[in-house]
Formats: sequence, C-alpha cells, structure tokens
Amino acid sequence: MISYLEGKLIDKSGDRVTISVHGTGYEVLVPAGTLARLPSVGKEAQVYTRLHVRDDALVLYGFSSTEERGLFDMLVTVNGVGPKVALAFLSVLSPEAFRRAVAAGDAAALTVVPGVGKKVAARVLIDLRDRLGGPEGIPAGPLGEVREALLALGLSAQEASDAMADLVAGNGHADRPVEELLREALRRVGR
Repeated sequence: MISYLEGKLIDKSGDRVTISVHGTGYEVLVPAGTLARLPSVGKEAQVYTRLHVRDDALVLYGFSSTEERGLFDMLVTVNGVGPKVALAFLSVLSPEAFRRAVAAGDAAALTVVPGVGKKVAARVLIDLRDRLGGPEGIPAGPLGEVREALLALGLSAQEASDAMADLVAGNGHADRPVEELLREALRRVGR
C-alpha cells in the first residue's frame, strides 16, 4: 500500500498531479482543495495517498491531510459511493463542512456534489452519522427514534439504513409523528 508520497511536483492540472519520487512519476488524483494547497510546479510536495485497485488499473488518490484521507476511506464504504464520487465530495465540501452536514442530517448540502442525488445523500447520512456525528451514532429527533425502533424489531443496521433512506432524503420529517415515519420505513423493508 502506498500511503504517502513526497517529492518534486512535476505537473498540476485539472484533478490530478504528478509527483516525482526518486525518478519515478506518480500520477495522483486529488480533490480541488488539495490541488489548491499544493505548491507550484517544480517545488517539493507531499500528499497522503490511498491506492484503489480496479480490474483494469491501479489508481492513487491524494490528500493534503490524514483527515481528508480518513473521510475518503469512510465515504467509499457507503453503498453507491465509489472513489470518484468520494473525491467529488471532498472537492466540493471541506472536511468541516462535510462533518457538519452529516451531523445535522442535511441531505440538501450533500446533493450539491456532482453525481450525488437524494438517495446517495441519504445513504451517506445514515451510514456515516454513527462515525461522524450525532450522540452515540444515533440520529437526533424523530429519525433517531425510528432507527432505534427498527433495530429493536430485529432489523440489521444496513436494513434499517435502507428502510430510512427515503425518509432522510425527503427531509420533511421534523413535523411528522414518529409513528407515521416508522410505518413508512416498515413499508420499505425488503424492497
């Protein structure tokens, strides 16, 4: 695993950089914020990396901090979010803004990312809230109660997340009774 690169910045364009490390040039895909923080071409640069293995290629993704790399690692564990979409999240939202959006359950803030619709945003909120925000990993308010009820009924965490995906995406849950939200989530179980 290549987890860190340090060397001369050879090229900087679009969403990628090339870093020469002891005579070998590594092409690294980076989020916009990382690209902006890197020095000019010809200077020494460093990036924290994550190697992604595909059937047809080995792709390096680079980040300016271990925090960004950690968020990338979490994002790619979400069903429907691959490395390119994870990189898009980090290009549009700073790590702080991303954490705030997840903690607040703000699906609208996540859908500004190209390639992210309501369902993917909802899945990100549900799957990452326990790792990024909310007390003890439980969504606050009515959604927290619905999730707890689904888990108490014997659903797995993934099944509960799937059942709640449209509830979170709809974002109109604050004024609805928990019982109504629970009935709606139960209708989605197994779909």
